[in-house]
This record gives sequence, structure tokens and C-alpha cells, in this order.
Amino acid sequence: MKRLTDFRNIGIMAHVDAGKTTLTERMLYFTGFTHKMGNVDDGNTIMDSDPQEEKRGITISSAAITTQWKYRDKIWTINIIDTPGHVDFTAEVERSLRVLDGAVAVFDARSGVQPQSETVWRQADKYKVPRIAFVNKLDRQGADFLKVVADIRQRLNAPALPVQLPIGAENDFEGVIDLIGMQALTWKTEDGSNFETTPIPAHLEEAAINARQELLETLALLDEAFFNSYANDPGSITAGDIQRVLRQGVIDLQIVPVLAGAAYKNKGIQPLLDAVAAYLPSPADIGTIQGTEPGTGDPVSLTADETAPAAALAFKVITDDYVGKLTLVRVYTGTLRNGDTLLNSRTGKQVRIPRLMRIYSDKSENVELIAAGDIGAIAGLKDVKTGDTLSAPGRPVQLEQIDFPEPMIGIAIEARSAKDNDRLSEALARLTEEDPTLHIAVDESTGQTILKGMGELHLEVKLEKLATQYHLEINKGAPQIAYQETFKGAVTHRELYRKQNGGSGSFADITFELSAGEKPGLEFVNEIKGGVIPKEFIPSVAKGFESAMQTGVLAGYPVNSMKVRLLDGKIHNNDSHAQDFELAAILGFKNVAAKASPQLLEPWMKVDVTLPEEYTGAVTGDLNKRRGLIQHMEADGNTQQVSALVPLSELFGYITVLRTLTSGRASASMTFEGYREVPSGIAGQVINS
Repeated sequence: MKRLTDFRNIGIMAHVDAGKTTLTERMLYFTGFTHKMGNVDDGNTIMDSDPQEEKRGITISSAAITTQWKYRDKIWTINIIDTPGHVDFTAEVERSLRVLDGAVAVFDARSGVQPQSETVWRQADKYKVPRIAFVNKLDRQGADFLKVVADIRQRLNAPALPVQLPIGAENDFEGVIDLIGMQALTWKTEDGSNFETTPIPAHLEEAAINARQELLETLALLDEAFFNSYANDPGSITAGDIQRVLRQGVIDLQIVPVLAGAAYKNKGIQPLLDAVAAYLPSPADIGTIQGTEPGTGDPVSLTADETAPAAALAFKVITDDYVGKLTLVRVYTGTLRNGDTLLNSRTGKQVRIPRLMRIYSDKSENVELIAAGDIGAIAGLKDVKTGDTLSAPGRPVQLEQIDFPEPMIGIAIEARSAKDNDRLSEALARLTEEDPTLHIAVDESTGQTILKGMGELHLEVKLEKLATQYHLEINKGAPQIAYQETFKGAVTHRELYRKQNGGSGSFADITFELSAGEKPGLEFVNEIKGGVIPKEFIPSVAKGFESAMQTGVLAGYPVNSMKVRLLDGKIHNNDSHAQDFELAAILGFKNVAAKASPQLLEPWMKVDVTLPEEYTGAVTGDLNKRRGLIQHMEADGNTQQVSALVPLSELFGYITVLRTLTSGRASASMTFEGYREVPSGIAGQVINS
């Protein structure tokens, strides 16, 4: 258990260009993992080792690495995952947060909470991941620490609580005030390896006292013993008391401590590493891990215990040119050893561990075991996908899977040379195995291969990978939108399926009501009374409708949401089988869906544009032409922030147009907002295209 308490599995998450990768590089340098600091602009970072990441200056794929930090005379092992900040690669954040115990949320001191900041924050909320916040780039023009804190509280509805205050700002930023120890920390050397501890500057004493008062008052509301000390003898409260309550508040998701710094200038990194060890949870703090028993769905409770039967979640698959297929796993309980046999709960088949490895971004080393609480990789596993649970055969378990968003955009692709068709198929199979948000489909009407992804950049990156890594020349078609269908009406229908070929025949009779569902997917309600359809046939009816809704009746797009109430039915004592009821549901859907007022839906994006004020008219006018709905405009000095909702179909090539309109001085980010009904005129064009 002692080993477990000294572990930290953390992610670094933020909006693109908030400084995640630079921060991670500094953390690796100050922990002694590297002896030279990498910089994104120089393309020499440890974490962004992919050639496309170096070329574009952004993180595309989440990278894992293990390092160690000395704090309170102990050595803490920290598994760090640096996640992408661009919306097109949000699935990398999703699968990382699923297996992490804590996270550092990085915010740009000039911009505060940005669109993708909100997205990754919601993802962390979904998995109940404790967080600390780091306000970065306090050395930049326009930096405002307290404004960012207010932004986190307001826009993220998060309990942000400063535990530091900056000393100076912009070019004068030199350090932080530690509100727990009530002392100043200033960095004098360029590499940031040493900092001085001094009394708080006189002109900042009042602000520090007020901020510490807020800190103590907040903690007093969380802990009875702390409250009694605060009420009766505030002077008796020690730094250890504060840290104890802070830590529990973070683990209970009641507090998000906020720290300050400037990663590029090497300031504030050591206290942040201390905070990771002090406040973020260890695997032992997570408590009970909930799973289910494969087949029955009965709940199973696990605890982090090295001696228990093993259970691990595969959260990422990587194809390495030298090692081959690597499956990244988080071990929740038990210990994995080379040569062990595990059960894949998805397939029901046993797999053998050929070789265990520890990952250091794009490098790896062989290890003998990976124990509970740790993250590592298994080389050479077959038929294991992202989200699969690997457990001891004697104690099978299914851990919570990872939900990935559906791709929203597609392009038709083909190998430029017919002789490369097989190679293209193999390459696409490897890419989709690595990236669950990348889908391959075949257009039945044209026979074209459609590559579907999360956005233009996502597909652009994958096509470039086909060219550079797999040496394939590709022809590509125009982008295609992932439309969906829904219903505005409700209709009741009886479907009788009967077939007789001599001997045993087929018979299924169902009466159902079809309408729109309230949430994505199929909402199936069984209202059969008196057993007129035996209960063993009911799942087949649901399966049939679930299958049928993958192809809508307007233009063959999937149905977004559908509710089916199964009202009545009949069976034949000799001729009724489960597959007959499945087929009856499929036929019933096809025969009646057109009568339920089907409607076409299209994906809409939230577009946030930052631009010089003089270009506001041109930019908003262009957004209006794209069927955009301006939601919010806010001036910040000479800069304007514009937020709008725009159909994805109108956004192809938008960044290029925006640069032209603003002479390259504007920037924009896009996040998925949801599906909305397509206007009738445009819907007709889509359906008939």
C-alpha cells in the first residue's frame, strides 16, 4: 500500500497553445528526467515526438511518460500524460482522463477559460477527476491572474481557490507568494533551477493576507476540526493543517487549488510539482473501482491491491515501427507479469502477455511487471482494442468502457495506383485501430471508401500519415458531413412477418409506436402484457430496431434518437424464433419510419474568434453568410471576442478565409455544439445529392 500512496497518475490538459507541452517539458527537466529543456517552437520536445506534431507545433496524440520527484524527503513516481488541446483530437483527452487519478488544468493568463478549456473540463467532470489549476504565461502582455481565477469560477462553475499570488506581471513577473507558508518565492536564474525564499514584499502584504483569509475560511467550511481551530485559535493552524484539508478537498472535488507561473521562463514549476504530490490523489485514494461481471452484468467491486486477481483497462493502441503493436494499460488491481494469461471481457478469449514495457513518450523499456495503480504497455497483444478490460481468468470483470464521439466529417479516398489498394486497406485498418474516432465506411451507391473523422485537421493529419509513414499516394474527394435523421411525429404500426418454406417456418407479429427519443440512441420500452410475446424474444425486437436505425429513410443517415414502445404481438407455437422478431422490427421500421415525419439534422459548431476590433464587421458579416448565429461579443482592449454557432457544412476552409479577412491577425477555435434541424431547402439538396 505504501508504494500505491507514492504514485501519481496525472494528465496535463488545456486549450490549444495554453502551454501544456512546455509545462510538461519543464516538469521533466526539473524532475531530472531530461537534462535539456525542449521547446515547442524549436520542434525538440520529448512529448511531441511525432513529425507532424513538430511540424505543426501542437499536440496530436496523448503521450505518456514516467518520472520521479522528491518532496518531503520522499520519492514520488509520477506518470504524466500530455493531452492535445485541439478539438479535433478531443478523443485523446477522453481516453486519458478515463484512466487518470488527477489532472493539472493549464490556463493562459491572458485568455483565461477558452473553448477547449471548457470541453476538457467537462470531460474531467464526467470521470470525476480531481484537479489543480496552473495559470501559465504570467510573463506575457495582458496577463491577469485574478481575472483567470474569476473566469474559472464563473465559466466552469468550479471551486477555484488560489494558494499562490503572482509577484509582478508581464515583463515584471518574477515569482509567487505562497499563501500557505506566507512567503515569497522568486526565480533569479534563467533556467529556473533555483529560487529564493524571502518575506512577502511590503506592497503585496495586504493582498496576501486577504487571499489567505479567503483560503482559511473556505477550508473551515470543509473540515470540523479545522473550523474549530480557525474559530478559537487561528494562530495555531499550521501549514500541515492547511495542506491536509486542501488535499481532502481536492480528492472530494470540493476545491481546485490555483497556482501561478510562467513555464517558458521556468518559473513556478517546482511548487507545482510539490502540489501534484501534496494534493492530487494516489491510486490508493480512489477507493472502490466499480465494474460488472461479463455476461450477467452483476456489479463487481475492486480495490487497488497488488496481490488481488488482476484487472486492467486497455486505453490506447499504438503501432510502433520497431516494437510492433503496443497496448497501453492502466492496472487497477493485481499485478501483470510477463507470460501471464488474461481474459479479454469483450471477446471472451484468453490472451497471453508476451512482453511488458514502460513508456517514455516515443521510447520504451522492458519491465518484469506492472502492478496495481501503475500505467504501462503490453507489446504484441492480439485482438485487443481501446476500452477492452483484461482480467484474471478466474475473476472476469468488465470495467467502465470509454465513450468516444461519433465522427462528423468524411472524405472519399482511394489509392492513386490500383496496385496499392491492399496496402491502403492495411494502413487504414492500423489507423482505425489506433484512433477510435476514425471510421471507415463504404458508400453503397458509389463503392467509394469514406474516411470519417472529427474535423478537417483530423483528416488532414491522417492523410499526411498515409503519405509519410505508409508511403501511399491518395486521391481524395470533397468533404462530406455526417448528417443524422430524427422524427417529429409518432406513428403506430403492426408488422406481420410470416414465411413458410415447408417444415418449420418463420412467424413474428409485433405492434409498436415509433417516435423521437429524448436522448441519443434507442429508447426501447416493453409494454407487452400477458406474455403474448415471450420475454426471451423481447431483446431480439430491440436489437432489430437498434440495427434498423443505423440507416434512416430520408437519405440513409443514422437516426439520432428514437423511442419505440412495443405494445402488442403474437407468436406461432412452432414457427416463431428470435431472429424472426429481429427481422420483423427491421421491416417494421422500414415500412413506417417515413410516416413519422422524418427530419434531417446537421452538426453545428461553436466558433470563437479573437480579432482586432477594426475587423469585427467583416468577420461577423462572413459568419452571417455562413448561416451563423452570433451569440456573444465582448471587447477586451483593442481586441474583440466573437462567439457564434455555425453549421459545420459552412465552415470548410474557414480558417483560410478568416486569415484573409483580417490580414492574418485573427485566430479561431471550434467545438462541437450539437445537432440541429436542416432548413427544408437545404435538406432537399442534401437528400437529392
